[in-house]
Parts: sequence; structure tokens; C-alpha cells
Amino acid sequence: MGNEKHGDDPAKPIDLASSDPEYNGYPISKHRSCWVHVIGSLKARKKKISKQEAQKLRDFRLTAPCFLGNIPCRQRSKRRVKSKNSISKQTNRLDSGAFECYMEKLWSSFPEEKRTSFAYFDCQWFAWYRKASFREKVLSWIKREQIFSKKYVLVPVVCWSHWSLLIFCHFGESLQSETKTPCMLLLDSLEIANPRRLEPDIRKFVLDIYRAEGRPEKKEMIYRIPLLVPKQRDGEECGKFVLYFINLFVEGAPENFSIEGYPYFMRKDWFDAEGVECFCEKLDSFGK
Repeated sequence: MGNEKHGDDPAKPIDLASSDPEYNGYPISKHRSCWVHVIGSLKARKKKISKQEAQKLRDFRLTAPCFLGNIPCRQRSKRRVKSKNSISKQTNRLDSGAFECYMEKLWSSFPEEKRTSFAYFDCQWFAWYRKASFREKVLSWIKREQIFSKKYVLVPVVCWSHWSLLIFCHFGESLQSETKTPCMLLLDSLEIANPRRLEPDIRKFVLDIYRAEGRPEKKEMIYRIPLLVPKQRDGEECGKFVLYFINLFVEGAPENFSIEGYPYFMRKDWFDAEGVECFCEKLDSFGK
């Protein structure tokens, strides 16, 4: 996603009024997973939409910003050699496209023996699941990931322009297990953001995942899966912190997660400013 090369010409405005809109000679019809693609396709087909559909598109624009051509991958941008433009220094937050690009690079940096115990979702899936029109499609994508065969599943969450990280632990185990406890972790760099406000949507999300897989567990038992929210330091660049949480968790995850050992290494002082800065430099190197 977002890794193709689209030419070296300076970015030009996308003419969505055109019957065949392009970005630097690249047809929008070939582009996927953002609001520009959706609107461009509608324009190309000259399809009229209702006010309700228009509102859905406006909502979609918030959760799926266009990232065509601005992902810092493949080629090294001249601007990136200046420290003021590195991800560790910039004030604007990561959009979903940049997040996915960094996530793919980060994932490939983990050793194979680590990756076999994990799966991770596209950062848009949870936001799309919350839209009724996308729900079934998202559940079908998740089914392909075979998450019940993994120890841990990383679920980046972006809602209300804020990033957090949801982790499914031991979902393939019995809900009555005491040694390998099925549970969920919700990591949020902003404690004041009240991450628990996502709990109703998370629980419905998990229930639908179990049902889509045809699992035998009853609703009452699924809703009892613990949702743990370790206290985190406050941080403003939440997208960057989610990537950092992923890195720390993959490196330090216990062989068998249990409620008794919680919160393991995920205490309020589990990382420091120097560690975050070093990690950001690592992210910067991915785009070089």
C-alpha cells in the first residue's frame, strides 16, 4: 500500500472534476484506500450520490486521508536530510499512509522467529469497521489473517484524529485458560484521552470477529475477555508512539501472557525520552 513510484514531477493539484482524474500522470482509478480514490471513481462514473452518501464520504475523508505520492519510501527526498523535517522533529502527526509505510518497514526489521507469533491489521480496519457499509468487508479481510493461530495480534486504532494500539492476546486459547489468558491491551500515549471510551466499539468488534470465524464461544464469555489499559506517559505525537509501542511489545512480549504477570514491562516508566528519540531516528532511516 502506498509504495509504488508515481513519478518525480512536483505535485500537482488533483482535478476531481475531471472525467478521468490523475495525480502526476497516475490515474486515480488505480489508487486505493483513501477518500480521493472514492471521489475520483464517482466522478469518473458520473454517479450521483445522496446527501447521506455525501456525509459518509466526508466521514471517510477524516479516517482515510490521501497519501498518494507523499510516502517517504523508495526514494530519499532531499528535504529529509534536514533534521527539522525528520519525523522526530515534525509537529504534524502521521497520516494513515505514512503510518502503514513505516509499519511495513518496522515489521520487516523484526526477526522471523518473532513475527511468527504475531499478526497485525491495517491501521484503517478498525475505523472502517465502525462504518456499517464497510463492516462485512473488514471482517472478511480479518478472517484471512488467521488470528486465532497467533499469540498476539496488533491492531492500530485511529479515531477522532488520535492513535492508540489495541493488542489481542491468546485469542486462540480457551476463555477459561489460566496459563494463557485471552485478553486485550489498549495502549494510548494520552492518558487524558480516556482510552476506555473505545471499549463499547472494541467489544462489538471482537464479538463480530469471533462470529465471522464461526467460533463456538458464547457472547457472554466473549464480552468477559479482560480489556487492560496500562497507564502511559502523555505524548502528543500519538502515531509515532503507536509504532514505538509495537516495537517495544514485539521485542519484550512474554511467551505466555497472563493476568497475574500484568502489566509486565508496560509500566509508566517502561521507556524514556532518549529511547523515543532513538526510535524516531530509526524510522527516519526507513525512508532513506
